[in-house]
Amino acid sequence: MDAADIAAGRERWQRRYDAARKRDADFTTLSGATVEPVYGPPAGAGYPGFDRIGWPGEFPYTRGLYPTGYRGRTWTIRQFAGFGNARQTNERYKMILAAGGGGLSVAFDMPTLMGRDSDDEQSAGEVGHCGVAIDSAADMDVLFDGIDLEKTTTSMTISGPAVPIFCMYLVAAERQGADIHRLDGTLQTDIFKEYIAQKEWLFQPEPHLRLIGDLMEYCAREIPRYKPLSVSGYHIREAGSTAAQELAYTLADGFGYVELGLSRGLDVNQFAPGLSFFFDAHIDFFEEIAKFRAARRIWARHLRDDYGATSEKALWLKFHTQTAGVSLTAQQPVNNVVRTAVEALAAVLGGTNSLHTNALDETLALPTDESAEIALRTQQVIMEETGVVNVADPLGGSWYLEELTDRIEAEAEEIFARIRELGEDGSITAGILRGIEDGWFTAHIADSAFVYQQAVEKGEKRTVGVNAHTGTVAKELEILRVSHEVEIEQNRALGSRRSERDPVRVKAALDRMVEVARTGANMIPAMLEAARAEATLGEICGVLKDEWGIYREPARF
Repeated sequence: MDAADIAAGRERWQRRYDAARKRDADFTTLSGATVEPVYGPPAGAGYPGFDRIGWPGEFPYTRGLYPTGYRGRTWTIRQFAGFGNARQTNERYKMILAAGGGGLSVAFDMPTLMGRDSDDEQSAGEVGHCGVAIDSAADMDVLFDGIDLEKTTTSMTISGPAVPIFCMYLVAAERQGADIHRLDGTLQTDIFKEYIAQKEWLFQPEPHLRLIGDLMEYCAREIPRYKPLSVSGYHIREAGSTAAQELAYTLADGFGYVELGLSRGLDVNQFAPGLSFFFDAHIDFFEEIAKFRAARRIWARHLRDDYGATSEKALWLKFHTQTAGVSLTAQQPVNNVVRTAVEALAAVLGGTNSLHTNALDETLALPTDESAEIALRTQQVIMEETGVVNVADPLGGSWYLEELTDRIEAEAEEIFARIRELGEDGSITAGILRGIEDGWFTAHIADSAFVYQQAVEKGEKRTVGVNAHTGTVAKELEILRVSHEVEIEQNRALGSRRSERDPVRVKAALDRMVEVARTGANMIPAMLEAARAEATLGEICGVLKDEWGIYREPARF
């Protein structure tokens, strides 16, 4: 790009920056030196390929979505939390919000993630252990007691039974007297990544996609601020993928959901802004920053060129980041504080919109109050003390970083082409479904995980406290343990609720939901009525399993 075009771009950026709202904050260095809000090539200088880097707030958004960077608004601190029963988790949420958290992120226990009630025989021993137990809308009432859902953005990390859980959330908001149309938050819902990596599905892919399409339609019409899909690369990376695989598989899944919305007759300029993303921030500092920058650029280009998006917001890739759980070690767990800080800083320098920082003890158990506070304070130290919020994309133009960004983008494009080849009609959706059926994704992730593990065992990749610097004076940590009494109490409360509700109303609501499932009508209203009647998660998912069947992954050797 020649000097004149670069200068014209800088002038456009300056006009947008001047017109944008900025925070009332000190944007100087620790020593008091004034810094510019963005940096680029020197005046009068050309820069080959600068159109791929650009200015913050301009296509292709490599350097961020907003001309102000974090001078306009910092990322949302959204700590993922949930354990035990709804009352215990409610107390943790109030602690997070009081300590400066900007939103909530709900972790559910394994029975809930699998669409089972707490008193299901297959739930035994798992209730409340890896998240909060939610059996019906009444649990949601307790979970958000004293928390104004109309004013609190709420993310929920659940995919298989995401839609009935969403309906219970809406019912809890209704019971608070909230204006449903004003709710804001994110539901994960991403079923593709379940078949690819996490394995928490209920039905065959097609019924899941039908429910996701219904949810997209409903939110576009009724709750325009709510984001019905958080396309998740986090679990793909945690399963052992490379950074480029995480990026490519995640964005391919996103393109699949765009194709789903278009197949429903939705306007891409209306529904695409409701798609958000969820990435892993791993320990390779510069590779992760490059991954985030490449993600925005790829998404903007494909949405514009392949799917016809014309509005700026439809081209924006907004994403939440969580530091890498798989990078945490049980050996010398205090070292995890350092790992988390480095990973969080990479997410921030990559321009994340919201962030969760893992606690030092999460490789051993759910976080204690103290370790959860350290994780929260890690974000606040980065935000308040380091100065990284003063300049948009401060590493932009680095020879190393730009080369990494281009390399990861090129690898992702090669993977997209292969996925399209897998499908008979050349669409991303057909390729994803064929890749799931053939085990293509899981095989490639397994190969990457194997290569990395071999490098660790040979000492080529070094992990402090594991295969390097193993001596320590640290003492054993005290960890949070969820009492078996939680399961006993949850099952007692569930039994009470079942005996107190109107069984006729529950049966009628469940029957109506099945009737609608046999038509092409949107299922959200019928499912909402089942939630209002206090039908349990297991009952709602159970009648749909009876109707649609369940999915079992084929054995592969």
